[in-house]
Amino acid sequence: MNEPRISPWTSRLPPSETALRRLLAEENLPAYAWSNGPYDLYAPHTHEYDKVIYVVRGSITFQLIELGTWYVLNPGDRLDLPAGTVHAAEVGAEGVVCLEAHR
Repeated sequence: MNEPRISPWTSRLPPSETALRRLLAEENLPAYAWSNGPYDLYAPHTHEYDKVIYVVRGSITFQLIELGTWYVLNPGDRLDLPAGTVHAAEVGAEGVVCLEAHR
């Protein structure tokens, strides 16, 4: 994984957590769930691993600092974030529940 990649959910129906876990399992990516309350913030930071995130409920906006871009992720949307990518995030008004896996 070299560049961050956003994959929007294309169905008109929101996904279930079970369906998203299945998608990750098909890639041999064990997932864990995490959540945050409305408007929680993550300051700019990096990780030493490639991260894959699916939004289950709510929304979260990721800022990719070096690219100068912001991405709002809603239910079903996926973010593939390479190791070392500087990013920050702000949770939406209804909070967020995500599934995350590491490569």
